[in-house]
Amino acid sequence: MEAVAYSTFRSNLRSYMDKTREDAEPILVTTKDPSANIVVLNVRDYENLVENARVMNNPYLMDKLRRGREQVRTGSVSEHEFVEATDA
Repeated sequence: MEAVAYSTFRSNLRSYMDKTREDAEPILVTTKDPSANIVVLNVRDYENLVENARVMNNPYLMDKLRRGREQVRTGSVSEHEFVEATDA
């Protein structure tokens, strides 16, 4: 994670926003007071992080993932053709 001083970040906001979006890497924006430091994330990465936390904290979903991984590991899976839904 790249760290950048607040004043530098503010002066180059657009370029840091572009870099965060393109590189999918958060940026640590630092201040003189370390407790005021912030992390800047692309919204897509933030939403992914929140969704992963939600799944990991849900025992039902985690069990479902574990069972799916085990099915793949043992070859107990089958391939299905993707069928597009039609407008009614």
